[in-house]
Amino acid sequence: MAHPTVLTLDAGGTTSTFSAWREGREVVPPFTLPAQVQDLEPCLAHYVAGFERARAEAGGCEALSFAFPGPADYRHGVIGALANMPAFREPVPLGPLLEAHFDCPVFIHNDGDLFALGEALGGFLPEVNGALAAAGSIRRFRNLVGLTLGTGFGGGLVVNGELLRGDNGAAGEVWLLRHRDRPDTFVEEGVSLRALRRTYAEGTGIALAEVPEPRCLADIARGQAAGDREAARAAFTQLGR
Repeated sequence: MAHPTVLTLDAGGTTSTFSAWREGREVVPPFTLPAQVQDLEPCLAHYVAGFERARAEAGGCEALSFAFPGPADYRHGVIGALANMPAFREPVPLGPLLEAHFDCPVFIHNDGDLFALGEALGGFLPEVNGALAAAGSIRRFRNLVGLTLGTGFGGGLVVNGELLRGDNGAAGEVWLLRHRDRPDTFVEEGVSLRALRRTYAEGTGIALAEVPEPRCLADIARGQAAGDREAARAAFTQLGR
């Protein structure tokens, strides 16, 4: 039996990164497309187009597997309602929709959870345990907390070598903690890239839509690009406070 080809996606709030794997090897180099998360129809078309491109470059596929931000009914492939993804204001059967389109199984899970599980199975945890073994120690670790930072803020928990999903699939969803200084919102709004851009907008009085991307803000803060240097430096200083 031929080894299956699995199309993958890291679905984020800013970009979507697609690729394809076979026998543990990447057979389609990752390619990144701007995310379309404001409205449902463009968002769904975006995912379909990305997977179709990956399938064409891979010469076919037997399954789709991808990571998604936020809590959801991942067991049934139903996404929403997500506060950080406007396209999913209401629950959407994303898994079944993609299964029908591509005629293959679709596996979706939270990106923070998958990050933590990956580090537990083939990343940081084996590295630590290997170093302990090399040092002659009998101690081994089986528990791990993984945190992700980027457009948003996420996390996952591995307990005794297994992913902790929780009763409602929201175990490890640290982004849902209450913001200390903005009690009407989540902690993600204080540590994410959105927080950086919002703080710069507040410091300069410009509209949020006019705020440059974070890399440009970093250049402004270093005095390497035009802009309000003090406001940019304050945005980075206040991030996470």
